[in-house]
Amino acid sequence: MSESTNPLGAYLRARRALVTPQQAGIPEVGVRRVPGLRREEVAMLAGISADYYLRLERGRDRNPSLQVLDSIARVLQLDDDHRAHLRTLVSEAPRQRSRRSRTETPPAGALKLLDALVQPAFIEGRYFDILASNSLARALSPGLAAGGNQLRDMFLDPAEQALHPDWENVTECFVANLRLAVGNDIDDPRFVELTEELSLASPRFRELWARHEVRGQRGTPLRINHPQVGELTLNRERLSIDGADGLNLVVYHPDAGSTDADKLALLASARLPTADKNSTSGAPTRERDTAAHG
Repeated sequence: MSESTNPLGAYLRARRALVTPQQAGIPEVGVRRVPGLRREEVAMLAGISADYYLRLERGRDRNPSLQVLDSIARVLQLDDDHRAHLRTLVSEAPRQRSRRSRTETPPAGALKLLDALVQPAFIEGRYFDILASNSLARALSPGLAAGGNQLRDMFLDPAEQALHPDWENVTECFVANLRLAVGNDIDDPRFVELTEELSLASPRFRELWARHEVRGQRGTPLRINHPQVGELTLNRERLSIDGADGLNLVVYHPDAGSTDADKLALLASARLPTADKNSTSGAPTRERDTAAHG
């Protein structure tokens, strides 16, 4: 069965492969054809029968109790984000697709706030589509123009990749957050379209997607190697927008009084007039901001 028809089994297999016998506290016996723990080892450590665990991985039983899920999560050494994701994959978890609209529209109040911010800021959708951005965000990265998609750019656009010295860590964070945002809604058309495109075009995406990492994006420093002002480190804050399910306001801000603040101020003062061609109300097609490339 594929991930779309058996998401619980796919998740268990992926996470099982990441735990070594040594990490699980058991002896490594015999030749292992695959990395990580064997099914029977997971079952033994979780206190369930090997046959029952096999049924879970193969999708023959999709209603394990919370006690069983917690036992398996303990063996697979899942953190809170991964445990929560595991619980969304059982068949009793409510599907989300019927409650979501494909069109994502930022509220008017959020757009006004975006216009008022002096820091680089943008509004992103559930799948990292850029729905609106201010001019300083577009000067920081042309990929932050309305109509763009951060995931696609991060994996497929060499110019965007060059902006990120920590590209491998950044891509890992994006993919883990996508898993968290999607939950059990893996047949959402937009999700299917995006993940299929990236899986075909990017070996890095395929590698990360197969790991089934789940992690929320939290406030963290982000290094950017900008072609005009050089390298700067900005704090990244991701704030939920009330009344807009799945939409977030993302703000990049430097530490006060830092050289990064000086560089950002320089970039703001050097913006070309064309930097405001993309209004924060969102554009139907992506436009590149020439200010980011000088």
